[in-house]
Amino acid sequence: MDTITHGIAGALIAKALFKGDDLFASRPMNRQRIVTWSTMLGAIFPDSDVFRDIFSRDPMLVISWHRSITHSVLCLPVFALLLAGLTRWVARWRKWDAPSFAVLEGIYGAGILSHILLDLVTSFGTMVWSPLKWSRPAWDLIFIVDFTFTGILLVPQILAWVQDRPEKSRRRAIASFAILGVAIFVIQRLADAVGAPISPATVLLFVLILAAFFLLPLPTAEKIQLAQRSDLEEQDLARKSIRRRWNQFGLVCGCLYLGLAVVAHHSALSRVKNFAALQKLHVQSISALPFPPSLWRWDGLVRTAGGVYEIRMDLSQKSPFEIPAGADPGEHSAGIQTERPPIEYRFYPEANPNVYIEAAKELPQVQKVLWFDRFPVTRYHEEAGEPIVEFSDMRFPQMGKRRTPSFTYRVRFDPAGKVLEQGWEK
Repeated sequence: MDTITHGIAGALIAKALFKGDDLFASRPMNRQRIVTWSTMLGAIFPDSDVFRDIFSRDPMLVISWHRSITHSVLCLPVFALLLAGLTRWVARWRKWDAPSFAVLEGIYGAGILSHILLDLVTSFGTMVWSPLKWSRPAWDLIFIVDFTFTGILLVPQILAWVQDRPEKSRRRAIASFAILGVAIFVIQRLADAVGAPISPATVLLFVLILAAFFLLPLPTAEKIQLAQRSDLEEQDLARKSIRRRWNQFGLVCGCLYLGLAVVAHHSALSRVKNFAALQKLHVQSISALPFPPSLWRWDGLVRTAGGVYEIRMDLSQKSPFEIPAGADPGEHSAGIQTERPPIEYRFYPEANPNVYIEAAKELPQVQKVLWFDRFPVTRYHEEAGEPIVEFSDMRFPQMGKRRTPSFTYRVRFDPAGKVLEQGWEK
């Protein structure tokens, strides 16, 4: 998950569960704002491991170091303790009324845990048991950048801010709707550029949803107006209650979205397994991976000894891979049921072994790449008489016709077998 979404999730958790205040409230720094800042900082802290790149030129850190120690549930208590101590020190220096050390440690722990869980739902892999175990579990539920999920976590927080001041709510609502509306069209352009287009109908649907939330009168605004007739303390309590309910609503919606992702993943994985059965493949590994821009889109991968099969799926369409109960998959693969739509897939063959491929696999960097890859494919070709060996993980599909697939490692030899160049393909 991207770092911005982690921060948004941390702020939402603080406001929904820990009675946190807005990050940039006009009110002076208080205990509730420290709670929100601490949860948010805890939620983005694990990604601080990228700063190691500043002091190192090792190109393999992205797979060997990122999402390791700072993302470990075993190390979580240590990091929470250190961050809580640092926050208490800053609070004493600034003379802020901060929560107790124990409370801060629990808050930071919750923030860090939210980051670990939201990274696990992606396909990149997270070393949650490091340094005890260096495996990379991945739940394959959500694409690493999911603007819908980010919006679900962000919009309720904006709505809570909009209704915090009744006298400013209309102006805030219109400004928020305008900014978010522009953001949707920008996201559509970005999605088109990377080969994951968003339909105009989907854009219109999101704009209408935003309009309903921001531009239509909401009952909660009326409750604030009633609270204004009472004393200032009652006004403040009413606003806090409404802010918290909006944030709790956002947290519930975020959890429901993850639940839908679980259901969609189960359906997509079932289709991939049926595809493997219809093709009579000798499966080494199999997965259904999220594919942008929505929960309807999935990328099915099947690894065999000869290479990797890939099928792109849209769950809103009827599956061509369904096998009737009691039927023989071989009959369907032979095409006996002619009414079945044609099965479309891509096959990425494994290159035939040769001395250059074997030499490349002996390189320490390539061994790290193969440890990281879940669906590796080896390619071999020559350029100007120089042997080229490439290792690609089909878990990271090519986004756009002119883009090189991510995490493709390239080794260039001279004809005598000496390594001339190696590194990530750009």
